[in-house]
Amino acid sequence: MAEKIIINDVGPRDGLQNQAVTLEPQQRVALIRALLTAGVKHIEVGSFVSPTAVPAMRGTAEVIAALPRGDFHFSALIPNLKGYDLAKASGIDTVSLVIAASNTMNEKNIRMNNAQVLSFAKDVLGRAQADNFRTLACIATAWECPFEGLIPEKTVIDLCAELFAAGAPEVVLADTIGAASPAQVKSLMSKLVAEFGAQRLSCHFHDTRAMGVANVYAAVECGVRKFDSSIGGLGGCPFAPGASGNVATEDVVLMLNQMGFDTGIDLAKLVLAADLVAEQTGAHATANSAKWIKRQIEKGLL
Repeated sequence: MAEKIIINDVGPRDGLQNQAVTLEPQQRVALIRALLTAGVKHIEVGSFVSPTAVPAMRGTAEVIAALPRGDFHFSALIPNLKGYDLAKASGIDTVSLVIAASNTMNEKNIRMNNAQVLSFAKDVLGRAQADNFRTLACIATAWECPFEGLIPEKTVIDLCAELFAAGAPEVVLADTIGAASPAQVKSLMSKLVAEFGAQRLSCHFHDTRAMGVANVYAAVECGVRKFDSSIGGLGGCPFAPGASGNVATEDVVLMLNQMGFDTGIDLAKLVLAADLVAEQTGAHATANSAKWIKRQIEKGLL
């Protein structure tokens, strides 16, 4: 049996939050259903943030109410305790919170300094344990910050330890601006895996410098078996200068499939989801591998 790797598609949240065109809730539901049809079972479906700050995420509760029930794992981002309460009331499976490794990024992103956001994270994790509610903790700018530059590995390791001690079941390491190299990924992730175990870690890479897939490979070699990616490579943080799209789900799935891993995802149907979101947004939502995948479909090989 092939070893499984989990792909968490963040397109319906991270991919859409910075697009010129704002999709209505029913359009976002259509995209999520297209991903489910392709076999993607882990999806970040929205966020409970201020609609004034991020208009693209207006109506997340409406999106969640329209989602099918089944063997799926849906998550939503929360920036504060109000977001936690709204997420819990919505019936979402999992919430994710983000704490940057750099103070400036925290202040730009959620208007808290490091101490405040860590206190918030610990509060949410404590409440989630009491509420039997799954919460993921994401460390943003884990390799480099657009404002402060390179982040010391010890800073990330210590922050990871604090989040696990506070009750986080999983920590996501995010290369928010796509600045990390495979060597840097291998260096940090090998230390984190040795300290905390690969099963408690996942990674989130951007493709700013065209190294997203290479960084996924480096993390796979360290034992990581869960990754965020975005359909069509859409994405980018509106509060992080230089953060272009996420690594494309199609590219990651193609590489992992060819390496012999089981993602459970149908590439031909995944391309249909990418075509849909490109049509919906008018954005360039084409993975590097899209032309090759479509040629294989035309030949009847996929």
